[in-house]
Amino acid sequence: NGTSVEEFILLGFPGTWQSRVSLAVVFALMYTLTVIGNASIIALVWRSSNLHSPMYFFLCNLSFLEIWYTTGVVPKAIGVMLGTSQTISFSVCILQLFFLLSLGSTECFLLSVMAYDRYLAICYPLRYSSLMNRVLSVRLALSSWLGGFLAISLLAFLTSRLTFCGPDVINHFLCDIDSCLALSCSDTWPVELATFLVSIIVVVASCVVTLVSYMYIISSILRIQSVHGRKKAFSTCSAHLSVVTIWYGSTMFLYVKPSAQNSLDLNKIVNTFNTVVTPLLNPFIYTLRNKEVKLAL
Repeated sequence: NGTSVEEFILLGFPGTWQSRVSLAVVFALMYTLTVIGNASIIALVWRSSNLHSPMYFFLCNLSFLEIWYTTGVVPKAIGVMLGTSQTISFSVCILQLFFLLSLGSTECFLLSVMAYDRYLAICYPLRYSSLMNRVLSVRLALSSWLGGFLAISLLAFLTSRLTFCGPDVINHFLCDIDSCLALSCSDTWPVELATFLVSIIVVVASCVVTLVSYMYIISSILRIQSVHGRKKAFSTCSAHLSVVTIWYGSTMFLYVKPSAQNSLDLNKIVNTFNTVVTPLLNPFIYTLRNKEVKLAL
């Protein structure tokens, strides 16, 4: 890989031993709840025939993704905070970076697909079952997964070609683009440009699809005469809208920028929210605000 540095040291979070142990316990608890919550959604949809619809099929894909997304971060982060696993090899660092960015890109595509699904359900309720059939829903989900991983392949390859001469300390609890660029002693402009372009294609493009879908959704809801009808229509997409707001807000801060020279300490906080908190919130948002899921439960 053309680098003199074969492994990196992850600093994690600063503080005393007691504070780092407390934080590791919090991470472990949140990780456990995330896996249980998202796995429960998958099992519930699988077991309940009244939830066998495209909306819940996409939700199962999202829950499955969230389990692996947080798994790629939290176990290693706990080891870093406890001081038992602070080193990470260059190849594993690139693998973690590729894995997390690919899953993040897939989530962007999935959220836009779910917004399109809600658009069809609300704007074309009588034709919804024929428009969003099983074949189309499977194709959209598969395209989201393939698109997410293919979009990051070139970026991960360019990052793997960077040269690292030292230091070998990453001021983070995971390997991300900004940390690698900050340590590289070679020209990082191609990687920064690729990061920005991929971010525009993945994050902004999927966000535009989501926004346009919700513009049509809100327009259709406002044309409904009864208050009860408007409330019922909005309740079908309010959970998804909450998840979209949380996800895109943090993701755009991290990746849609022309330069990687943002504060790495601030990136740690946002990454914690993005990779630990958001996957935990999703199952609760979808269950607590969804009557069909609560009834099935």
